Amino acid sequence: MVFGVAAYVLWGLFPLYWPLLKPANAVEIVSHRIMWSLVAIVVILAFGRNWSWIRTLDRRKLWMLALASVLISVNWCVYIYAVNTGKTIEGSLGYFINPLISILFGVLIFRERLRRWQWAAVGLGTAAVAVLSVDYGRLPYIALVLACSFGVYGLLKKFASMPSAEGLAVETTVMFVPAAAVSIVMQANGTAAFGHHGAGNMALLAAAGVVTAVPLLLFNASAVRVPMSTLGLLQYLAPILQFLIGLLVQHEEMPASRWAGFLLVWAALIVLTVDGLLTGRRTRRLARQTPAPALADPIAEPAT
Repeated sequence: MVFGVAAYVLWGLFPLYWPLLKPANAVEIVSHRIMWSLVAIVVILAFGRNWSWIRTLDRRKLWMLALASVLISVNWCVYIYAVNTGKTIEGSLGYFINPLISILFGVLIFRERLRRWQWAAVGLGTAAVAVLSVDYGRLPYIALVLACSFGVYGLLKKFASMPSAEGLAVETTVMFVPAAAVSIVMQANGTAAFGHHGAGNMALLAAAGVVTAVPLLLFNASAVRVPMSTLGLLQYLAPILQFLIGLLVQHEEMPASRWAGFLLVWAALIVLTVDGLLTGRRTRRLARQTPAPALADPIAEPAT
C-alpha cells in the first residue's frame, strides 16, 4: 500500500515539476525525458541483473511496444504542454475519464457485456464531455487525447504482456534515436534550452529520467503485493492531486459550468467504483459457496 500510494502521489505531483524545466518546451522536455529515462532504466536493470526478459521478446511484442512507445510519447508531450500552458485541470480530466475509455475498449475489442451501472457510468461520462465542451467552447481535446492515448497504450501493454520497467526499457530504446535527433536539431537551430540556461536547468532536464523511473518501480512493487481492486482505487490519487494543483497552486479558472462537468465525471467514477466493489464481493462470495468438484475415480475413467 505504501509503495502504491507513493507511486500515485509522485505521478500526481508531476504538475509541480514540469514548469521548473522552462524555458524548455514540451517537445524538448519529452525528448530529454525519453533519453534520460532509458539511462535510468538500464542502470536499474543492470543493478538487478535483470536481463533474462530479453529472450522473451519476439517480433509481435516488439511491434506492440514500438507502437506503445509512440503513444506514450504523444501522451507525455500533450500532458507537459497542458501543465506548462495553464491547462493542468483539463489534463487531470483526461486521467479521470481514462477508466471510462477502458470500459469502451472492453466492449468494442473484447466484446464484453456491460452491467447496468457500468452503462450508467458511461452515460454520465458522455454527459460530462458534452457539458465541458459547452463550457470550453470546444471539445476538451487535451483530456480526450490523454485519455485515448493512455487507454490504447495500456491495451497494447496488455497484449505485449511485459512488466512495466522492462517494457519502458524497450519503449525508450525505440524512441531514443528520434528523441536524440530532436534534441540535436533544436541545439543546431538555437531553440534548445538544455545547456543554455545554467547548470540547474540541465540537471532538472536530466533528472526527468529518474522522475519517470522511480514512481514506475514503486508501482511495480505495489502491483505484485496488493489486489487489483486496491490499485484501481489508488489510481484516482494522481488526477485528484493534479486537479488540486491546477486549482489551488496554479489558480486556473473553474466557472460553475466546469464544476458541473467535473461533478458528472466524479459521479461516473463513484458509480463505476461501487459497482466494481460490489460485483467483486458478490463473485468472491459465490466462489466460497460453490463446492469443489469431486475428484473422479481414476479406475472408473474410460481409457480414452
